Amino acid sequence: MSLLTYYPQLSLVRDALKGRGQRVFLVGGALRDHYLKRRGTDFDFAVDQGAVTLSRQLARRIKGTFVLLDRQHGCARVVKKIDGEIWTFDLTDWRGPSIQKDLSLRDFTINTLAMDIFGEDPASLKVLEVKGARRDLKAGVVRMVNAKVFKEDPLRLLRAFALQAALGFKIDVLTREQIKKDAHLISKVAAERIREEIFKILASCRAYEILSGMDKIGLLAYVIPQITVMYGVAQGGYHHLDVWKHTLEALAQVERIIDEMSRSEKINIYLQERIAGGHSRLALLKMAIILHDIGKPETRRREGGRMTFHGHEHAGEGITRQIARQLKLSVKERFFLEDAVRMHLRPGYLSNFKRPSEKAIFRYLRDTKDEAASFAILGLADQAATCGSLSTEAKHKHHAKICRMLIDRYFEQKEQKPRQRLLTGHDLIKVLKLKPSELFGRILSGVEEAAALGKIKTKQEALAMASKIK
Repeated sequence: MSLLTYYPQLSLVRDALKGRGQRVFLVGGALRDHYLKRRGTDFDFAVDQGAVTLSRQLARRIKGTFVLLDRQHGCARVVKKIDGEIWTFDLTDWRGPSIQKDLSLRDFTINTLAMDIFGEDPASLKVLEVKGARRDLKAGVVRMVNAKVFKEDPLRLLRAFALQAALGFKIDVLTREQIKKDAHLISKVAAERIREEIFKILASCRAYEILSGMDKIGLLAYVIPQITVMYGVAQGGYHHLDVWKHTLEALAQVERIIDEMSRSEKINIYLQERIAGGHSRLALLKMAIILHDIGKPETRRREGGRMTFHGHEHAGEGITRQIARQLKLSVKERFFLEDAVRMHLRPGYLSNFKRPSEKAIFRYLRDTKDEAASFAILGLADQAATCGSLSTEAKHKHHAKICRMLIDRYFEQKEQKPRQRLLTGHDLIKVLKLKPSELFGRILSGVEEAAALGKIKTKQEALAMASKIK
């Protein structure tokens, strides 16, 4: 089936642009994904000239939104919501005198496919191929078009791994060697572009495999330089790996745990929820795993013959803030990562007890809010990656039991109708004649906790408790 027949949305573009005298080819990812029987909503077009002007005309014709991407290189985007889905159409001027030359200047062979959208018969449009695109698609290989591609646009260093994550392909040996040589060039790329490729990797089910591969050739250290402080830092008796190797193992464990949990629809929905900036809770959770122990090298001390890392969660929070700003993450995403690093030990503290008190469980759920389940999953992965001589199977099982209990309690609480508050700030002003201050927060928090634990049930009991706190 022709791509234009399969995607009526592309026929909309074809009809809108026909008769304007320009040559327009559908190129790259859309054709690649169609060959692999993958469905997408992002399409790239190569235009012989005037791509920006043509994009403006397209936006007007289909009532879409025009976005200028790069005036100097003639690149613009049209965004259109069709049947509830967001479709993007990127138009870019050819980078050579012909479409063949344009394709030869692209990044990877699997992206060197093109189709003239103005062919005579839409049902029989032919796909133009250069550089052995179909051969490498069939073999499942990401191969550079030539050795200069990474110098022309260093973001391609990361894009190779993002393609590997998305498609499950292997990066060809010569391409990997060239990435290793050119890894330092990634520091020249804008943070926003780096962030998006990294989060494509984190959102995949292959983040451990991909990031480990990037680490082996030195690329990951250029993307997030702060991680290098964890290299070779030995830990105490509970750990069998140094801080960085433990971090990578925790990432492998979180992907295993999430795969096991994938049978639960509510957990799948929860993890795929977009927190901000188009990034999922799942991707942010994996970034939190990478950063959860980054404060350990700074706090490492030898006390009484053993290694300690007291306060590493607070030291890590500060480093995490720096990294989040460096990657230009949104404030909400930054807060997620900071909270995850600061609170990653909380599930472990609860597992120190055979049966945590209801008060302790309430306070965990209160403090972690919507991330109670994600931070418990982080705790599960962290513990599973800890297999030193002082770790025992019994401790692992108990810790896992507590973490899974916290996950269950979060979803139980979420499904319940919100409790009506027994006391408000207005009551404190009107009945107890208090003026707004920090005391308000202590009183209302104390009353909320007592009500949740069933210690008080009426407004009168709440007021009596408030008076006592006062």
